[in-house]
This record gives sequence, structure tokens and C-alpha cells, in this order.
Amino acid sequence: MSKWDKEQAREWYTNQPWLVGCNFLPSNAINQLEMFQQESYDSQTIEREVSWANNLGFNSLRIYLHDLLWKEDPRGFCNRLDDLLTICSKHSIRPILVLFDDCHRPYPKLGKQPLPVIGVHNSGWKQSPGVELVHLIHEQKASEEEFRLKEFVQGVLTEFAEDQRILMWDIYNEPGQFGVGEQSLTLLKNTWKWAHEVRPSQPLTSCLDGAVGEEIINLNQENSDVITFHCYEGSKLEQIIKTLLDLDRPIICTEYMAREFGTNFEFSLPIFKNYGVGCYNWGLVAGKSQTHFGWSTIADLQKLKKEGKFLNSGDPIPEPEEWFHDILRIDGSPYDEAEVSFIRKITEQT
Repeated sequence: MSKWDKEQAREWYTNQPWLVGCNFLPSNAINQLEMFQQESYDSQTIEREVSWANNLGFNSLRIYLHDLLWKEDPRGFCNRLDDLLTICSKHSIRPILVLFDDCHRPYPKLGKQPLPVIGVHNSGWKQSPGVELVHLIHEQKASEEEFRLKEFVQGVLTEFAEDQRILMWDIYNEPGQFGVGEQSLTLLKNTWKWAHEVRPSQPLTSCLDGAVGEEIINLNQENSDVITFHCYEGSKLEQIIKTLLDLDRPIICTEYMAREFGTNFEFSLPIFKNYGVGCYNWGLVAGKSQTHFGWSTIADLQKLKKEGKFLNSGDPIPEPEEWFHDILRIDGSPYDEAEVSFIRKITEQT
């Protein structure tokens, strides 16, 4: 059995509440590795912040895994993931779990992760498996590493294939982004094949809008049980939804909400609710990932590096005048009280 038919997908979606949540990384982790590695896994912080998500009315989170976590210690990683799922379940939250990702910093390494570059959006986020390995797989020059990635995908999916605490699997986030391009196609094809060989009980997806390249987008459309997309621009949101409705499958927006681009909660959530589209904004608590700073700060960092200038790491993280993503400060207080009140009100009406 491979892809769900439309009737099966619609039946699954009918049995879900209106899915509202966020992309989640605890405030004391700079990336997926720091979140899950044994020496830095912090269940207390995770539980506190997951409870805040529940208090907003969220019923799901989108959480990134990383292939190197499986390489280092499969059993330990699965135990920590199981603990995370227990925490989420305690707070009535079922997560989407993400396997691979082409976004941001290209060279992941295990061990102690870098400190944030102060004021720079996602300065320490790591791709999985990383652009170098994606290219080698495309060129058929990494058979051993390719087998390792297959073990990761199939090992995690098999371990949790019947686990009803998990809402869905997002097998590859934004394939082709950050200059990786069509070379992601080989790994993406393999990942779909590996995932379908396991065929977990939960639906499988990879985004359309957000992915790069016609072949990649078509491949995701052809294989996804549930259609997912990303949209940060308010002017495009409703039109994307109307276009995707023609596919006659459930639709979920797994990334949105950039205040300066018009996709704030007051604008976006009524549209999602009106069309019955699940939705996950980026970010919950403004922490080491610094996603309350805008994308433009990434370019600012590149400019400073070219000029031989470097920003300090490890200093107290400042607060921009207007937040880009995220909702809460580290102490749980809202960036915007009125915004939080609106989120609670619209999720209570579900």
C-alpha cells in the first residue's frame, strides 16, 4: 500500500479537530540537534512551553527531527522522542514530525552546538542531511550514507508507525531551498519510496508551496496523502488555498505568520478557519533560534562577514521593535496581549 486515496484522506481529516498549532523548538535550543541530543534534551523546558501552546488553544505542533540523531544513538533518540510525545499527549497536542530539511545552515555536526549570532534569524539551524550529502546522493557517490538515511527514515517510521500520539509525518521540509535546487529530487524520490515501504498508519506529506522546482513540487503532489503548503505573504494566502482546493484532498498550511508581510494571526486565522485549513505558524517562544528577528538579518550577517566583522555570540538576546515570528517571551509573557487574546478566542470557538 502506498498513497492514500482521496476518500481515505478526507475521512482521516474529518475525524480531526480544526488543526491549529505552531512550529516548535524550545527556547533553550538553537536547532533540532540541541533539542534532542542527550546532553541538551530538556524535558522540563519542553513541558513548560508545550503547556503554553495548549493554553493558547493549540492542538498540534510541528517538530523537526534530524538524521544525525539516529546515527549517533537510535535507541536513545527514540526514547527521547517518546518522552516528547508523552509530554505533548499530556497537553492534548499531536505533533507533525519532520524528517529532512533543506533550509538554513548546510553543515550539521553532532555535539555542542554554536551560540546564537545575536540579532540574526535562525543563525544556528541545521539542514538535514545537509547540502553536501544531498549533492553526493544525486551524483550517486554516497551509497553508504544513502543507506544510513534509509535506516533513519524507515527506523523512525517503523518505531512509531502505529503511535496515535503522532498526527502526521512531513518527510522533507522545503526540498530545493537555499540553493540546493533540483539536486534534492534524488533524495526526495528515495524518501518517498522508503516511507511508502513502511506505510505508517499516519498520513505522509511534503509541501507544495515552499518547495523549489517543478519536478519536486509535482513529486510531492503525486505522493502526499494530505496536501501541505507554506505561505508568509498575506496577499497570496487565500489564492493559494483556492488553487489547492482543486486537488480534492485535505489542506494544511504547515508554515505561515510573518507580521511584516501581512500574515499575522488576525488576518490569517479567520481565512484558515473559513476554508477548514489546518495551520501552523512559525515559532512559539522567542529564544536561541531568534526567529522573532526577520529574514533580512540573515543577509545582514553575510554582509558583515564579507566586511570581516562578526557579531558577538552568547550576549543577552535583544527584542526587535516588531517581531517577525514567535508569540511569547521566555517567561511566557506575550509579545502582544491583544494578539494572544485573539488566538485564544478563535481557537475556543472551534
